Amino acid sequence: MKRGFASDNNSGIHPEILSAIYAANEGHAVGYGGDKITEMAVHRFKQEFGEQTDVYFVFNGTGANVLSLSTLTHSFHSVICAETAHIQVDECGAPEKFTGCKLLPVPVVKGKITPEGISKYLHGFDFEHHSQPKIISISQVTELGTVYSVDEIKAITSLAHEYGLFVHMDGARIANAAVALNLPFRAFTVDAGIDVLSFGGTKNGMMLGEAVLFFNPELSKNSKYIRKQSMQLFSKMRFVSAQFLAYFQNELWKRNATHSNKMAKLLEQEVLKIPAIKLTQDVEANGVFAIVPPEIIPLLQEKYFFYMWDEHRSEVRWMTSFDTEEEDIYQFAALIKSLV
Repeated sequence: MKRGFASDNNSGIHPEILSAIYAANEGHAVGYGGDKITEMAVHRFKQEFGEQTDVYFVFNGTGANVLSLSTLTHSFHSVICAETAHIQVDECGAPEKFTGCKLLPVPVVKGKITPEGISKYLHGFDFEHHSQPKIISISQVTELGTVYSVDEIKAITSLAHEYGLFVHMDGARIANAAVALNLPFRAFTVDAGIDVLSFGGTKNGMMLGEAVLFFNPELSKNSKYIRKQSMQLFSKMRFVSAQFLAYFQNELWKRNATHSNKMAKLLEQEVLKIPAIKLTQDVEANGVFAIVPPEIIPLLQEKYFFYMWDEHRSEVRWMTSFDTEEEDIYQFAALIKSLV
């Protein structure tokens, strides 16, 4: 398949990740996370986020989000999130099915939720006829390709903790956010008041596997049981853990995310030269959102596959990846120009 712009999930596996998987495939190792490679990977996360971090590896992003939310809630609780959040729009109701919780969507401003938007749900506490707000979930990077600043995150976590709520971060593209902010991971997670983080790598060069990080071990006492019940405990854990070791080694995560962000900025630069295309979101990470003349969209998709974002207003989403090449951008832009 030609490199398109549908999703960073469509990219391949980085060669350094593949090499790490191959190297881990030597002899036997204790299953279910009792191996040395997993021990080393957990230690590496603690170096990055602090010794208090409790780490649980899972298969995928939905599993990470479900484990995060399930651990901190009962079925009578509710989860406040963006109306565009992955847990609200793209997980087929899995968070609601496995937690039993009600999701409360908040309108977004540039892809982000605000304390003002959240506040309308902060009522009905200790009232048995009302689902009890328990978690605020934010995405970093957001589903619209924008990035929360540290101050924006702290404003949300401060409000949450004032009301006794936890804050979950869906970090499927957290590496792209770290590059965009030019900050270490912990600066906008644990140090900003986040309680639990879904740490993703699949969209940035890994084959599979995500990590759930609890920044207070008191919160995660039941996580290992919930992970097993939710079918996210990998027997041959070393093949997930080895990827994370390679991911952090020599800052592979940063190299990959820097490149994909750079490619998105290049695409933005080229698209801005085409008056018929209108960008709809700030390009802050590796996503470009644009309104495109509807008659040319099928023609573009024949050669460079991508998804519609909002069919009603002919808005599309173009995602770049760690393996996107400059020539992909230039050829795609040239095709758009030729069609308009």
